[in-house]
Amino acid sequence: MRRQFGIRNGYHMAYLFMIGLFMGILLVNMGHETWIRNGSLLGPEMMNRLKSSRPAGEGLVGYILRHRLFTGCLLGLVSTTLVGMPVLCAYICYMGLSAGCLLSVAVIRYGIRGLLFMAAVLFPQALLLVPAYILLFFWAADVNRTLYARGMQMEEYERYSRHFYLKKGAQIVAIAAVAIMGCLLESYVNPGVLHFVLKIF
Repeated sequence: MRRQFGIRNGYHMAYLFMIGLFMGILLVNMGHETWIRNGSLLGPEMMNRLKSSRPAGEGLVGYILRHRLFTGCLLGLVSTTLVGMPVLCAYICYMGLSAGCLLSVAVIRYGIRGLLFMAAVLFPQALLLVPAYILLFFWAADVNRTLYARGMQMEEYERYSRHFYLKKGAQIVAIAAVAIMGCLLESYVNPGVLHFVLKIF
């Protein structure tokens, strides 16, 4: 049952992200005047600032770690409440919406170069951060289901089991470790990749 729940949750999360992605693309295309003509997002001025600035990893790592770990801790804490699943679903949809908006603006403004830019923004930290976020979503959904879903007697027993809390604690520490490694890549490696790709703009 837990495996079936995980597979079903995976499909639901993918659907929510794709819905958000589609909404983001639709939002940018419907509001072309606001986003492209009058908007500054990924505009020439912003790209020039990015070209001329190459921040050191030491200056980025603290900010990135605080941002990523705060989000992870917040989702982890919220998952232990009754509103955990609605908040988790809303956040996944928001991530898809943000990705859709950025991707659409980049492609409309720069075509294939926009896709290269978006790839540079995500590489190489996405290789670790994306799996870490996916695992965090599964972790949060499983914690919420165990605490609040009414089901078999085994689930009722597990809800108060010390083993359950130790297991979930070890899992979240492992997820945080992967996220921290992704943040280090984002701070020290990604700026060089991004600066290299920006030469074509």
